[in-house]
Amino acid sequence: MKFGPRHAVIWALLLATVTLVAAQFRGRGYTNITGISSGGELGGKEGEFHFIRVEYRDIYRAQRGFGFGSRSGIGRGWWMVDWPEADDHVSLGIQRLTRIDMGEPRHLALTDERLFDYPWIYATQTGWWNLSDAEVERLREYLLRGGFLMTDDFWEGEQWRIFQETMTRVLPDRPILDVGPDEPIMHVLYDVDITKRTFIPGLRHLWNRGGQAQIMQPAGTTPTWRAMYDGDNRVIVAANFNMDVGDAWEHADWPIYPEAMTALAYRFGINYIVYSMTH
Repeated sequence: MKFGPRHAVIWALLLATVTLVAAQFRGRGYTNITGISSGGELGGKEGEFHFIRVEYRDIYRAQRGFGFGSRSGIGRGWWMVDWPEADDHVSLGIQRLTRIDMGEPRHLALTDERLFDYPWIYATQTGWWNLSDAEVERLREYLLRGGFLMTDDFWEGEQWRIFQETMTRVLPDRPILDVGPDEPIMHVLYDVDITKRTFIPGLRHLWNRGGQAQIMQPAGTTPTWRAMYDGDNRVIVAANFNMDVGDAWEHADWPIYPEAMTALAYRFGINYIVYSMTH
């Protein structure tokens, strides 16, 4: 069979698709630049703060048996999206922009007892998680003992329903509320104006046109910041809805990714972290 221009286009499209998928899951099964392996092992530089990504059981692994196993027992899944680059980049950024003594980023299963050693945890793709009863119980205990959870990269409709139902299991007496522009968490270090509804895109929402990034925001989505509070009106869960902060961290050094969105994503992350350490 002759290989003509039409076949070249098809192969280019296939390559682009594979590259995009690889970008989302590039951390799977590898050791990151900080020397932390994919089994939840702790290592590397100690510090007063560590970026902690949580491992969790997701809906596809539970229903279809997806996952390839790991020493933590969780296996590969949606919790690994943007790992380890997002964690590495934002940790370096926090070290540079604040006086926080940053340790190496780490990841732990929700059921790991060591979770209580850290005041702040991050979970991505929470529109696809399917927490076990043990994970729900542990997350509830973690939050009520003063922990802080940042959630990210989940979208309208079905994903919001899954997230909301899960958090109702975790904290049945606590509603999920929209964050107002005067909420202290948006001003603890940086003043972030959420009334502008700035969309923080994932890499899949960008199109390179002549070296300039064109943003394609999904139809019907509005960037929304929501939160859950404890009895002292302290934010304990920050929900970044209809945006992809993790991609903005991960691709901070990519020329195509808009600098303004990366800068905003860093401000959100740093505000959440400083808030968790001071409130």
